[in-house]
Amino acid sequence: MYPPQLVAPMKADLTTVGFQELLSAEDVDNYMQTAKGTTLVMINSVCGCAAGAARPGVKAALQRSEVKPDNLVTVFAGVDREATEKMREYTLPYPPSSPAIAIFKDDELVHFIERHHIEGRSAEMIAQHLQMAFEEFCGENA
Repeated sequence: MYPPQLVAPMKADLTTVGFQELLSAEDVDNYMQTAKGTTLVMINSVCGCAAGAARPGVKAALQRSEVKPDNLVTVFAGVDREATEKMREYTLPYPPSSPAIAIFKDDELVHFIERHHIEGRSAEMIAQHLQMAFEEFCGENA
């Protein structure tokens, strides 16, 4: 478990731009069972690829895109373990991965970006990938 003071800025990096934190398994189930529309889920992490590519890429995509998910939620791997484990049940058949980015339509997983698609890529590449995914899965014609 990481100290709260260490992860607070990493959590705030997403919550200050509108992400809702899901802190327990119950939070995840309650959210997913009532989710309407499209949801972007960021499985956050303390690793460098989360800080250097995933979080900045997600924020850039949200800032630039005309088409966006209806909802933004996050769980934090290695911190909110129960919530992360529960969210990973919703992202099956993909193996556990953090950071990771998922897009759901209601409660159906329609797009998933695993850690190995984040590592070694720039925030700009992640942003461009997400902008295309938003167009495909979040637009009126999706």
